[in-house]
Amino acid sequence: MQWISDIVNSTNDILWTYILIVLLIAAGLYFSFGTKFVQIRLFGEMFRLIVEKREGESGVSPFQAFTISAASRVGTGNITGVALAIGVGGPGAVFWMWIIAIVGMATAFIESTLAQVYKVKDGNTFRGGPAYYMEKALGQRKLGIIFSILLTLSFGFIFNAVQSNTIATSVGEAFQIKPSYIGICLVLLTAVIIFGGVHRIVKFTQVIVPVMAVFYLLVAFYVVVTNFSEIPHVFQLILSQAFGLQEAAGGAIGVAIMQGVRRGLFSNEAGMGSVPNAAATANTSHPAKQGLVQSLGVFFDTILICSATAFIIILAGLYDTGESNGIILTQNSLAEHVGGWAPYFIAISIIFFAFSSIIGNYYYGESNIEFINAHKGWMTGYRVLVLVMVMFGSVAQVQLVWNLADLFMGLMAMINIVVIMLLGKIAFLVLDDFTQQRKLGKNPVFFAKSIPGLKNTDCWEDDRK
Repeated sequence: MQWISDIVNSTNDILWTYILIVLLIAAGLYFSFGTKFVQIRLFGEMFRLIVEKREGESGVSPFQAFTISAASRVGTGNITGVALAIGVGGPGAVFWMWIIAIVGMATAFIESTLAQVYKVKDGNTFRGGPAYYMEKALGQRKLGIIFSILLTLSFGFIFNAVQSNTIATSVGEAFQIKPSYIGICLVLLTAVIIFGGVHRIVKFTQVIVPVMAVFYLLVAFYVVVTNFSEIPHVFQLILSQAFGLQEAAGGAIGVAIMQGVRRGLFSNEAGMGSVPNAAATANTSHPAKQGLVQSLGVFFDTILICSATAFIIILAGLYDTGESNGIILTQNSLAEHVGGWAPYFIAISIIFFAFSSIIGNYYYGESNIEFINAHKGWMTGYRVLVLVMVMFGSVAQVQLVWNLADLFMGLMAMINIVVIMLLGKIAFLVLDDFTQQRKLGKNPVFFAKSIPGLKNTDCWEDDRK
């Protein structure tokens, strides 16, 4: 088994360190220039759209679709991933995390807009994502099936096991509870939600995501306020180490860049092809609206939540102690600021962050299982397997399985990036249609005929009311 693990690790190093980082940055820059930097130009519009009121419309609202994606985005990576990035790459890694988030906002806009353009009707809701635009825009159903399998294996099964393992580890150590008991509770809670369908999922996420984020940000805000005089030094530290301006950090600039970029991408998922599955569920009048909302999701995840963790750690000054466990580093750092209750707060935060990720990850798999085969038996089997993996992750840890998840996710991202770069011009035209209507003072409404030659857009024909 060791030789298999070695091959997987070597492949992951090449894929994530060289191929994916180059592809994601190249795509982000291409989309930034192609949209005239939509992430900056229409930043204020994003906030307006996320709370836009709809009259007499059923289905999933833009805000609910945002919370589904945020449930998956905002997970243990925001607490453990950021800690690991700083522990390995130093404070300079935070700067590159910010840069990749700003660039990634444009990529998130493109993939989520395309998901809206090519979504399909599913009862009184919608579903869609990369597999759907691969089939409808490129005529590549087989490629869509391959992508669906990779996504379901990564998010639906393995990453959910990772999340439940993190919950069991953190809660078990803080409250001295056996992992098996925690696993049983997680399975029961997950079953109640996932067997209730997409409406129960959105009801859960639209409550839990804002609550968990607000509490975590409030604690981080308290840390910042009580250490306000140190904030200029924190920014100076981040910037100087990001560019190797300090002698001690000069040789580590490459590590800082790699850690910041990799952890940032892993956290906000821009370009991975996961978030478009949530974006497609929204009932909105124009595809660009949900593209803008999901672009804001990258800002929310990385610039706000990840930065909150970063400031807690850097202000504590413990990142160079050699601690390799991300959760422990974050717990110890917070304890420096607030005292002995920090481990309990982090454990509770992990429960909210990781469990919401389980629900969001589950939905991504559900949408792709339906793409492969919409038979109810397949969906029931998928749900049962998700519960099995949640229980498995609570009581066991097999490193090879997690490394395989990285491999599957990397391959999935590589496929999606190539596809959205091929289809990017469609999203550019959709954005132009949106901005032209906004300039005229209209509430933008999209029809397929607005884009010459646009085909296979089931939900945007002329008779749409």
